[in-house]
Amino acid sequence: MGKYERKSSKLKFKKVGYIFTSESVSEGHPDKLADQISDAIIDNYLAFDKNSKVACETLVTTNLVVLAGEIKSKSTIDEEQIARHVIKKVGYEKAEYLFDYKTCKVKSFLHEQSPDINQGVDREIAENQGAGDQGIMFGYACNETKNYMPLALDLSHKILKELALLRRDSSEISYLRPDSKSQVTLQYSDDNKPEKILSIVISTQHDDFDSENLMLEKIKSDIKSVLIPRIKNKYKDYDYLFNDEIQYHINPTGKFVIGGPHGDTGLTGRKIIVDTYGGRGAHGGGAFSGKDPSKVDRSAAYATRHIAKNIVAAGICEECLVQVGYAIGVAKPMGIFINTYGTSKVNFSDNEIAKKISKIFDMRPYHIEKRLKLRDPIYFETASYGHMGKEPKVVKKEFFDKNGNKLEKEVELYTWEKLDYVNNLKLEFNI
Repeated sequence: MGKYERKSSKLKFKKVGYIFTSESVSEGHPDKLADQISDAIIDNYLAFDKNSKVACETLVTTNLVVLAGEIKSKSTIDEEQIARHVIKKVGYEKAEYLFDYKTCKVKSFLHEQSPDINQGVDREIAENQGAGDQGIMFGYACNETKNYMPLALDLSHKILKELALLRRDSSEISYLRPDSKSQVTLQYSDDNKPEKILSIVISTQHDDFDSENLMLEKIKSDIKSVLIPRIKNKYKDYDYLFNDEIQYHINPTGKFVIGGPHGDTGLTGRKIIVDTYGGRGAHGGGAFSGKDPSKVDRSAAYATRHIAKNIVAAGICEECLVQVGYAIGVAKPMGIFINTYGTSKVNFSDNEIAKKISKIFDMRPYHIEKRLKLRDPIYFETASYGHMGKEPKVVKKEFFDKNGNKLEKEVELYTWEKLDYVNNLKLEFNI
């Protein structure tokens, strides 16, 4: 309830602003490392057999990787080598990290998918493909940023992406290790507009290069003098948010030498809020990484993001949440729900908008897969710095089967971020 003042025996309410926080984690965070391994395994199966069904969970801990899950595929891949390749790519290449791609043990317990589960998904007619599980999925978009993502989350991601670039370059900051986290707190005005950054939290793993006090002093200085200016220069649209009163909490618990899988066990699917909208909107609870697109936890979450983003970009509203629900083995969703949070610009109720959207976007799993090209091996790139908000692009990728045969494929990444329905929506809603 807003603040109020008494005037003429009546209560006059005044809107007040609010504070909102989102976090991100780096590609070297143990949970994210697990996500990337799981998604790399999916990619390699899909590259050689686009109809592969994969559910791959990964655990990483001190010098050990464990793979578990269910597979149905005509292809065979070298799961151990794929895991080691990902670990190396992320940056765990040194023995002193106590988790090293060359020496860690990799144990695979992946086995054949249950036919009882699969019979509810596969159909003689492909279009009748059922949902791989029951559940609810959400997509969200807002006009706070050019990529229609919540600002606090977008900033948190960008901070860690830039920190990773500094780590790989090592010319300006030489002591960085792969594991890191960030958090951004924003102040919003009473009309729901971001005004300024209140605080930034950055915890980064680092080499043991001096006494603890001197290490912390050096890290704090480098973050403020090297990293933050790079963020401001690279993302000019966010420059107005930075101010001299920002509270910086840099490695607030002290030194952070022991990190990565040695410091904290990682599991696939434990960063679902980082993966989506940073706490804005809603989340159905299902993780994305480790699941092929027959699992609607993944495919329908991408499809609802695609819908929400196009709705906001079309000018229908400033903020949009889209929900769908499925029953396992049933193709048609239980229904589509839309919430515009009172920001609608069209002469239709949210329920009427939902009915129109249901006619424009076919949300049966088969059609989602086709529309967004989800049977392509596109998932490794989604597994760090968020599954949403990235720029669609076409890239060439290499894959290897069990026998070492190489396959090169051109694929389109982040198709659910395309604004390819904006014109259709404008016509439908008379904008």
